[in-house]
Amino acid sequence: MPAAKRRKAGRGSVAKSRRPARRRAGQSAHRRARQAQRFAVSHQREEDFLVNGLRTYAKYRDLGLSAATHGMVQAHVIRLLPPCRPEEVSKLHYHEVDFQMVYVLKGWMKTELDGQGAIMMKAGSCWIQPDRIRHKVLDYSDDCEVLEIVLPADFKTVELE
Repeated sequence: MPAAKRRKAGRGSVAKSRRPARRRAGQSAHRRARQAQRFAVSHQREEDFLVNGLRTYAKYRDLGLSAATHGMVQAHVIRLLPPCRPEEVSKLHYHEVDFQMVYVLKGWMKTELDGQGAIMMKAGSCWIQPDRIRHKVLDYSDDCEVLEIVLPADFKTVELE
């Protein structure tokens, strides 16, 4: 048998026998204990932006990840409502989370994070807010829209002001 055919034949049989064993061996007990995630899709519709989230000055569009991951992950698009009112938005707080990432989709926002000072974030900016980092929104554009991903989906926010 030519070498190319032997490699091709060998690859298929080896891959079938090794893949499941490696996957099982590489998974932690915690990962195996999680409920299976399910497929979810979320297409943008204006009526899905609701004033039902953490902040009254924002509309939230749930992307369906919390239900699909059984509470492991929350993801939503947040539209900050104009005009920015610093007396309402600039409240020092922190979140008890395992992971929190924010990505600016449109516009800009100025935020202040403990130990980092004031930072201007604009479309394309991305940051991670470590667990319990004290922060506040200082200002934002009229068209500001961000994507936020948080683990776990159900987390506690502690207001400091």
